[in-house]
Amino acid sequence: MQRRKRCKEVYLVGVATATKRSGGTTAAGPRPGPGRDFGAWFLVLPALLPILVLSVGPLLYGIALAFTDSQSGRTQPTQWVGTLNFQDLLHDTLFWDSFRIGLLWAVGVTVPQFLLALGLALLLNQKLRFRWLARALAIIPWAMPEVVVGIMWRLVYNPDAGILNETIRDLGLGDGRDWLTGLATALPAVILVGIWAGMPQTTVALLAGLQNTPHELHEAAALDGAGAWRRFRTVTWPALRPVALAITALNFIWNFNSFALVYVLTNGGPGGRTRLPMLFAYEEAFRYGQFGYAAAMGCVMVAVISVLLALYLVGRLKGDQDR
Repeated sequence: MQRRKRCKEVYLVGVATATKRSGGTTAAGPRPGPGRDFGAWFLVLPALLPILVLSVGPLLYGIALAFTDSQSGRTQPTQWVGTLNFQDLLHDTLFWDSFRIGLLWAVGVTVPQFLLALGLALLLNQKLRFRWLARALAIIPWAMPEVVVGIMWRLVYNPDAGILNETIRDLGLGDGRDWLTGLATALPAVILVGIWAGMPQTTVALLAGLQNTPHELHEAAALDGAGAWRRFRTVTWPALRPVALAITALNFIWNFNSFALVYVLTNGGPGGRTRLPMLFAYEEAFRYGQFGYAAAMGCVMVAVISVLLALYLVGRLKGDQDR
C-alpha cells in the first residue's frame, strides 16, 4: 500500500515538472489555438466551397430576385418591388392549383412507394434462391436517369403501339386509351411511373435497416410462439422505424420537387392536370420570362420544404429523447 502511494506521488511530481517545462501544457497536448482552427477550416474549404457557390449562392440570389420585377428582354433596369410578387402569388389560382397537384403527386407516390418497397425489402431479406439476382434487378430503375425513364414509359403508354394498350387488346379488355393525354388518367399514369422509378432507393434503405436488426430477437420471439405479424410488429418495425421515417420524409421532399420525370412524360398537361409547382415556376421563368415572379414561387416552395424538415427533425429529437 505504501509502495503504491509513493509511486502515485512520484507520478504527480513528474507531471507537475513536465507542465512547468512545457509552458503550462499537459501530456494531453497543447490547447488548440487560432492557427489550429484556421487549419481545420482550410481542410474543410474544398468541400465547403462548391456548396457555397452552387447551392447557398444561388439560393440567396433567388430570394433577392423574388423582391424585384426582373423580366427577360427588359430594357429598363430591374427595380425593387418589395412583397408585390408574393401578394400576386396569393391571388394566383393557377399556382395554388399546381400546389394542390404537387401535394397529390407527392402523397400518391410516397405512400404506395413505401408500402411496396417495404414488402419487397422483406422478401429480399429472406434466404431465397437467386436472391442476389433479385436484388440486382430491383435496383435497375435507380440506375436509369429520369429522362430515360420518362421516354421509356412514354413508349409504354403510347396509344397506338404501346405495350400497355397492346396487352389490353390481346386480353380482349377494350381498345386501350391515351393514358398521358386523358384528363382522368394523366395524373394516375404519371404517379405510377414515379412509384416505379423511386422504389429502388426506398427498398435499399429499408433492406439495410432490416439487416441491422439482430436476428436473435426474431429467434427469441419465434421460440415464445409469436407469429410472423407479431414478430414484425414487436421486433422488426421498432428497429426499422427510424429508417422508415427518414426515407419517407426525404422521398416526400424529393417527389414534391420533381421536375424532369413529369416534364418528359406530360410537360404539365393535359390542361395543367400534371403541372407540378416546379413545372409552373419553370414556365413562368423560362417561357414567359417572369424571373422575379418565378423566384417568389421558389421561395414559397423552399419555405414549405423547410417547415417539413423542421417537423421531421423535431419528431426525431423527441423520439430520441423518449428512448
